[in-house]
Amino acid sequence: MVRRCDAEVLSHKRPERAVALTRVGATAHADGRYDEAEGAFRALTEQQPHEAGHWLNLGTALRGLARYDEALRAYARAHAIGGPTADFAYNVGLTHLDRLDYESARAVLAQGVALAPGDAEMRLQYAKACFEAGHTDEGVAALANWQQLSGLAPALVAEIGQRLQGAGESAQATAAIDQLASAPDLEPQAGLTLVQMLERANRLPEAQAALARVRAAVRTVDTPLELDLAAAEGRLAQRAGRHLDAIAHYERALGLDPLPHRRYFEQFPLARSLDAVGRTDEAFAMLEAAHRSQVEQVRLAAPLLAARGAPTFAITSRGADRDDVAAWSAAAAPASAAPDAAASPIFIVAFPRSGTTLLEQVLDAHPALRSMDEQPFLQHALTDLANAAGARYPESLAAVSTTDLVAIRARYYERVRRKLALAPGQRLVDKNPLNLLRLPAIRRLFPEARILLAVRHPCDVLLSCYMQQFTAPEFALLCADLATLAGGYRRAFDFWYREQAVLQAAVREVRYETLVGDFEREVRAIAAFLDLPWDDALLAPAAHARAKAFISTPSYSQVVQPVHARAVGRWHAHARRFAPVLPVLAPYFERWGYDAG
Repeated sequence: MVRRCDAEVLSHKRPERAVALTRVGATAHADGRYDEAEGAFRALTEQQPHEAGHWLNLGTALRGLARYDEALRAYARAHAIGGPTADFAYNVGLTHLDRLDYESARAVLAQGVALAPGDAEMRLQYAKACFEAGHTDEGVAALANWQQLSGLAPALVAEIGQRLQGAGESAQATAAIDQLASAPDLEPQAGLTLVQMLERANRLPEAQAALARVRAAVRTVDTPLELDLAAAEGRLAQRAGRHLDAIAHYERALGLDPLPHRRYFEQFPLARSLDAVGRTDEAFAMLEAAHRSQVEQVRLAAPLLAARGAPTFAITSRGADRDDVAAWSAAAAPASAAPDAAASPIFIVAFPRSGTTLLEQVLDAHPALRSMDEQPFLQHALTDLANAAGARYPESLAAVSTTDLVAIRARYYERVRRKLALAPGQRLVDKNPLNLLRLPAIRRLFPEARILLAVRHPCDVLLSCYMQQFTAPEFALLCADLATLAGGYRRAFDFWYREQAVLQAAVREVRYETLVGDFEREVRAIAAFLDLPWDDALLAPAAHARAKAFISTPSYSQVVQPVHARAVGRWHAHARRFAPVLPVLAPYFERWGYDAG
């Protein structure tokens, strides 16, 4: 958009021709006729080259034409003439966002927030840059107290709410949902965002009602709106189990999407519905296309990351030293400094898509336990541990003093408290699957902690990962093909079992197939392992999940259903695709007793 592209950014003493050109340029820009807008604003820069506003508006027209380098040069002229302004920072920031240069956008928009701290649109764009660049906490902080910002049009409320929901800030996202739902006149695009948020919160009847409201309000449909409308129709059809309808909607959306690097948003869910109706070859071909599209997005948004390729889990190349571990108890005197099991978190670890969200909801239903959305708090604690005096992680941690250990645990819980409030006596459930790679940190900081290791048939895990649209670019690269994914899986578990042989943590393996096949018996065994008094709420995870405002993982739509075994053995329909990776996975078929045929 052109911000303040009218008389207020120009000298009131301009010639009449400048007034006319300004109106022509602003009108053309508002109508999306960016080539005409460019012509008008370029003529103004030639007529009045010392007016910063002309160069600013020219840059914005060039941005509309996707001529980003030229746009940035025009903005640079505006800056040279008029100095730093909020409008300058906003427009340059949007240009960097359009170019997928999120770090540059974040830096420039931070200056814009400093110049216009109460501007809702400025804060939203800054938060967007933070989220896309991986600075989630910074993005959430930018949108704190969003209701007090100025210029809160419904479209902005919708996008703010969706960003906060994606970051797991369910209370603030719910406030946005409620505000949008009560708005008398909701612009269709904001209405579709509301539909997406309601679906993501498992509020399906309300999502259907909001979608009907959008349909009724739409008079003319442009391509972007039609694309989003088709995708929303597809998602709700998919949630209702109407996969043939979902396929038709997603195919329509895919036909409308002009951007190869964004088509994965339609391709992943389309593949899941194709798989659900037994069109497995089409489903797998669509998944391959989806991964190509997402990898292209990563190349554009994070070229250095893409150049490095899939993560190698470098942390697995080092391990704890047996003699060093033997010295931990003596080094941590007094022994009372280390919390016992009842005062330690319960950790749920696994390779992603192994049933950890179901396990988390089972435990979170118990009144004595409280879980949080997946958070990097243990990774932060690991970093603190590695930076402690005398430490080399993970092979030399005996030198870490009791004082440092106590301080690191305190910082861990301080981060937790920002996310949720634990009642007195309540135990934390820290579920983050790839804490599988952080066993030395768990064992050093919380030596008595109980750990649940979720295990599932390796091929079902890999298929489920391959079918997911992961937002983390590193994991998207890891999942881009089955061979790379299988290699990462093998490295992760090789590390886990090697370290567990040294560290001897208190671990119970929870097999997904056993959990869903003999649910009550397995849950009772888990409760006994955790020294947890029995509560029947443990047997109703679906009801508990439905009552939650938000579940952050891709399993959010599955854990609200009664426990079932329908996902067991899904990989057999794609067995020939797995033949090349079976040798890589062979040690874990043997260890866990799974059939590889």
